Amino acid sequence: MREVLAQQIIDSCLEMVRLGLNQGASGNASVRFEEGMLITPTGIEYSQMTPEQIVYVDGSGHFEEGKKPSSEWQFHLACYKSRQDCNAVVHNHAINSTTLAILEKPIPAIHYMIAASGCKTIPLVPYATFGSQELSDSVAKGITTSKALLLAHHGSIAIGENLNKAMWLSQEVETLADMYIKALSTGLDIKILDDEEMDKVIEKFKTYGLKVEE
Repeated sequence: MREVLAQQIIDSCLEMVRLGLNQGASGNASVRFEEGMLITPTGIEYSQMTPEQIVYVDGSGHFEEGKKPSSEWQFHLACYKSRQDCNAVVHNHAINSTTLAILEKPIPAIHYMIAASGCKTIPLVPYATFGSQELSDSVAKGITTSKALLLAHHGSIAIGENLNKAMWLSQEVETLADMYIKALSTGLDIKILDDEEMDKVIEKFKTYGLKVEE
């Protein structure tokens, strides 16, 4: 099972590169495993990565001797501790999502697909140095309300019941970010869907959509 999950992590990372969501060795991915998680190692390009290099980190943050997990391992672990429905985490530096993160702009309810996050917006968490406890604490707080977050001046995170769902949501956030940037560029007023409508759509998403299998 471990080797299968490790290969799925690598395949997801390669898919992020193919889709233009990441470049080189940027970003990272993980899955819940045993009492902790399996996560990409630090500083290795995805095209060179092997299942044996995927790192196991336990629930206390201890990892295997001779292996070094992604520098962002703390916020991955925070996601698993914050949400029992989270079994996979993907993080990337996709252009549009990261552009909004640089502008410190969350994505409001410009489109009903925002509800795929389980929230009425794609929230923004404050900037903190990558790999820091401060960033992990912000992610732990933000992820309790939304399955997707923008990290100020950094990138985005998406979680899911499995890697396929986390990847799907990550792509959807990037599409929504693209829409929002284009809408902002017109200089026109942007109508935001009201809370009542978003509540309806969020409820629908509990039984419809996101039917992506592992």
